[in-house]
Amino acid sequence: MTDTMDERDTQDPAEREAELMRRLAALVRHAVHNAPGWARHLQGCDTDAVASRAALATLPVLRKADLTGLQAADPPLGGLVSAPAEVLGRVFQSPGPIFEPQGIGPDPWKSARALHAAGLRRGDLVHNTFAYHMTPGGWIMDSGARALGATVFPAGPGNTEQQVAAIAALRPTFYSGVPDFLKILLDKAAELGVDAASIRKALVSGAALPASLRAEFDGRGVSVLQAYAIAELGVVAYESEAREGLIVNEDTVVEILRPGTGDPVPEGEVGEVVVTSLNSTYPLIRLATGDLSAILPGPSPCGRTGMRIRGWMGRADQRAKVKGMFVDPAHVDQVLKRHPEIRRARLVVRRADERDEMRLVVEAEAGEGFEARVAETLRAITKLGGTVEIVAPGSLPNDGKVIADERPVD
Repeated sequence: MTDTMDERDTQDPAEREAELMRRLAALVRHAVHNAPGWARHLQGCDTDAVASRAALATLPVLRKADLTGLQAADPPLGGLVSAPAEVLGRVFQSPGPIFEPQGIGPDPWKSARALHAAGLRRGDLVHNTFAYHMTPGGWIMDSGARALGATVFPAGPGNTEQQVAAIAALRPTFYSGVPDFLKILLDKAAELGVDAASIRKALVSGAALPASLRAEFDGRGVSVLQAYAIAELGVVAYESEAREGLIVNEDTVVEILRPGTGDPVPEGEVGEVVVTSLNSTYPLIRLATGDLSAILPGPSPCGRTGMRIRGWMGRADQRAKVKGMFVDPAHVDQVLKRHPEIRRARLVVRRADERDEMRLVVEAEAGEGFEARVAETLRAITKLGGTVEIVAPGSLPNDGKVIADERPVD
C-alpha cells in the first residue's frame, strides 16, 4: 500500500472538489476586499458568484508578464498581497523582474507533499542544489524538507568538485535540484573516485527529465521523481512512485486552457496550465504559466486521488526554461540591441549528452572575435552559457520565431 503523507492524499475526489470550490469562493472574496490590486484586476467581474470551475473561467487570466507591469505601477508587489508586510518571511526576485513574497507557515511553498511522495522522511539529509540567492528555488525545497523533519545541506548550484567533496563527507540520502546537475555530480564523483552511493532518492524540477536520463539514474540506483513548481506559487503538481503523470497539489486549482484564451479545453487535450493557489496571503488567481500540459483521466495507480496532469509538454509561448532558468524573446532582443551588426537572430535550445544547450544563430557580417563577444553578452543577459553561430543574411526563416525549443518531449 502507498505510504501517503496524510488522509488528504486519498480523500474522495468529489469531496475534495467541493471543498476546493468552497474555499475558492472565499479566496476570491478575500482578495477583492483585502488586496487593491485584485480589486482593480477583477473590476466588473461577478466575484461573488465564483464557486465553480465554470464561474472561475469567467475571470480574466493573469499572465506572468503582467506581474512585472503591475508591480512597477504599484510597488513592490502590485497590490496583490492581502497581508501586512511584516508577516512575509522573505521576498524574492525572479527574471522579469518579478518579486515573489513568501507566505506564512512551515511549508509556505507546499513542497512537503511532493518530497514525501519522492521518499523523503524524517532523519534524511537533503543535498539541495536549487539556488538560494534572490530566487525562491532553494527555499521552496528547503522549507518543505524541514517541515518533514529532514536536515538540509544548502548546496546551491555550481562548485561541482566542492559539492562532491561535501557528498563524500556528509553522505546525503536525498537530492533536490535540476536533473542535469544530478548527473553532473554523479559523473564527477565517478571521475574522482568518490563514493556518492548514499544518494538513493531525488526530487527534481526546473527542467525536463527525459526517459533516457531517468533510466540512467535508475541504473545507478537513484529513484528520481519530478515536481512541477513555479516561483510565484511553489509546487503545483508532483510525481508519485507510479510515475504516471503529475498529481495536482492540495490547495491548488489547475485549469488547462486553450493557449491565448481563458477557455478550458476538454480533458486530454493539450493546453496552457493556469493555476489558482488557495493562499490567502498571496492569492494568485488564474495565473497563466505559459507551460503546456493535459489532464489525465482518473486517479493515480498509487492510490492518490487528486487531479493528474501529464507533466510538462512544452511552452505555450516562446519562452523556454533552460537549466531551470527562463529565457525570453526579450533577452534575444537585448543581445541584438547591444550588437547592431546582427540583422536577425534565433536562439536554438537542444539536448546533448543529457544536458540543455543553447545556440544563438545570427545573421551578421562581422570580423574576428565577434562570436565570442556575442556569447559573452548572451551569458550576461540570460545568466546561461551558449554558443554563437554566424550565418549569411537571409538564412533564417522569416516566420517570426525567436526561440526554437528543439528538445524532445517525452
